[in-house]
Amino acid sequence: MLINLNEIKTLIQKELTLEWRQKYAISGMLLYVVSTVFVCYLSFNLRRGQLTPIVWNTLFWIIMLFTAVNAIGKSFSQERFGRLIYYYSLCSPQAIILSKIIYNALVMLVLSLIGFGFYAFVLGNPVGDIGLYLICIALAGIGFASVLTLVAGIASKADNSATLMAVLSFPIILPMLLMTIRLAKNALDGLDWSVSTDEISTLLAIDAIVVTLSYLLFPYLWKS
Repeated sequence: MLINLNEIKTLIQKELTLEWRQKYAISGMLLYVVSTVFVCYLSFNLRRGQLTPIVWNTLFWIIMLFTAVNAIGKSFSQERFGRLIYYYSLCSPQAIILSKIIYNALVMLVLSLIGFGFYAFVLGNPVGDIGLYLICIALAGIGFASVLTLVAGIASKADNSATLMAVLSFPIILPMLLMTIRLAKNALDGLDWSVSTDEISTLLAIDAIVVTLSYLLFPYLWKS
């Protein structure tokens, strides 16, 4: 297990180093989030009455969902075949998938927090319980990252990976998104945390199940 932890740490450092050298991926996603929020601001600026808290909440999570798809969808497709063979000779498949999930989760947390801050600044902040809403963002970011990373690994084995990723991720992402919106709605209304216990437990369970399945199933995908 110690060897796997060292491998995971090294792979995450590799991802951070590549991202720091290139910078275009995170910068592009930040630009996407900022421009999308600004378009929403222009759309609702003349019709303030139509931007109810429910619309505000739903719109934010739709933006985050498409941000996650764009940010994580290329996790494996951008890896060259020769590099994958090199990884195969050095690292275990469990270390590779876990490092990808952890790195993508960190990316999603950064993008989600920056997006939430800019979104609340531009379109107002109707959230009644910021702490619960931040927990919702964290759980959703980890969930999106784990699901989309595994699906990206599966889709990378096919020719038309973008279409396959959309087809495979939709049945898993949709219930997670609905549960996330429900939990965020409770935070929006400032309800007591005890009311949101079921939603938090469900999101934690989904995150744990997806990470466990990735750990167990990815080695078979990697061998192919």
